[in-house]
Amino acid sequence: MRRVLTVAAVVTAVVAVPLTPVASAAAPYKGANTAAVQDDFNGDGYRDLVVGAPYAANGSVEGAGAVVVLYGSSATVSATHRTVITQATAGIPGDPEEYDRFGTAVASADLDRDGYADLIVGAPNEGVADKLSRGSVTVVWGGPKGLSGGATVAPPKGYGDGRTYCRFGMSLATGDMDGDGAPELSVGSDCEATAYAGPFSRTGQAAGVERRRDMGDTRGVVMGDVDGDGKAERFWLPGPTDGDLRGPVRYDDGDGGFGIKLPYADGHAGQIGDVNGDGYGDLITGIAEDDYLANETGAAHRGGEIQVLYGGPRGITADQHPQVFHQDTPGVPGTAENGDAFGQSLSVADVDGDGYADVLVGSPWEAVGTHKLAGTAVLLRGSASGLTATKAVGYTQDTADVPGAVETGDQFGAAVHLADLNRDGKAETVVGAPTENSDGCVWVARGSASGPVAKGSFNVCGKSAGIGVYNVKGYFGAATTSAHVEL
Repeated sequence: MRRVLTVAAVVTAVVAVPLTPVASAAAPYKGANTAAVQDDFNGDGYRDLVVGAPYAANGSVEGAGAVVVLYGSSATVSATHRTVITQATAGIPGDPEEYDRFGTAVASADLDRDGYADLIVGAPNEGVADKLSRGSVTVVWGGPKGLSGGATVAPPKGYGDGRTYCRFGMSLATGDMDGDGAPELSVGSDCEATAYAGPFSRTGQAAGVERRRDMGDTRGVVMGDVDGDGKAERFWLPGPTDGDLRGPVRYDDGDGGFGIKLPYADGHAGQIGDVNGDGYGDLITGIAEDDYLANETGAAHRGGEIQVLYGGPRGITADQHPQVFHQDTPGVPGTAENGDAFGQSLSVADVDGDGYADVLVGSPWEAVGTHKLAGTAVLLRGSASGLTATKAVGYTQDTADVPGAVETGDQFGAAVHLADLNRDGKAETVVGAPTENSDGCVWVARGSASGPVAKGSFNVCGKSAGIGVYNVKGYFGAATTSAHVEL
């Protein structure tokens, strides 16, 4: 079977409403993580599922945020085998405060090289000293009994030049750029980007740190191997809020090239996976805000789109034009409409075991019938010729055997995740509906040779997973370790 390359990246941005995301059926490529299995926090050989609930309450402290880890097994995941982490958890630094939004961004890597994956959590709205929404990043350490204890990853000296509202930790990604077995950590914010070199000590101290003031507002960051050298490259995704309506994506090649512009690439959510099975990672990005760009400039597609840039021996080059998919692409389920947010979330992994990575795309603001903001998720298939809409499948809460019911405002697809949780060689499908009821839910469907199987699928909801809700919805299912952005 072909090796399927994937790596995690998580992206977030400011929400426009008052209520306010690396999956592979095969082993990750060299340098993605020194733990035996990506996202395996307890070392049992099964990947674990991380779900962010950034508006979860801690007692009566609303919007403090929480993260739930559902541990994988031969029978997949359940709410009974879990760890709930907040800033009130013993050994976790910080204090739960209103609207810190701990869990807005999540990522994983074996930062201390002990053989267990560690969890990285962003709380971009956390105040630090007198700086409002300065933001924070916390590492929670993996071990034989799962996750426990943590440390703060501090911003570098001079970070943000003293500004407030930097939202440090709004995006996170990990990958080994120099091949030493110690993953690097990349952090995006509204002020500037930060690149940390591994390994990390148990106090959260990195081997090195670099300010990337040239990046400015960095809504997303992606790390993965696109040139087949066994080392990760890094892609900074400014998104359309950087003043340039079409990007560009900037690229650090790991060999001395920093901030290389990819003028034809855009996006604010992204992930890397090998969709054509050639052994090179491909960059897939989502541009969910393209509806307003299309109206104003005609440069993009209404309702959102995803782009694919194919890797090769030279990596991804500046002259490449991306392959584009949207809901007006023949074969893609649905119809493109303003405000659908197609591409707000995406995940890349092999769902059917054919050796080609597939792409799951969330469209959480899609109307289903008369139900606005109900949401959908669309699966596009990988093939020898690349990503294709042939045999594409759409899922809603009206799909047969998908639990729950379509309701206005559920935002099914706000976060999506593909990962082989039961080690059968086929990725499970996970879709978040963070505004389902008061707490939010995630839908889990097993993989098979024909793709996701809705029959026998199930929901895990926030309250059953142990999160608190007070005054506002908990938004369980708003984040996973796959790519997503909050609009």
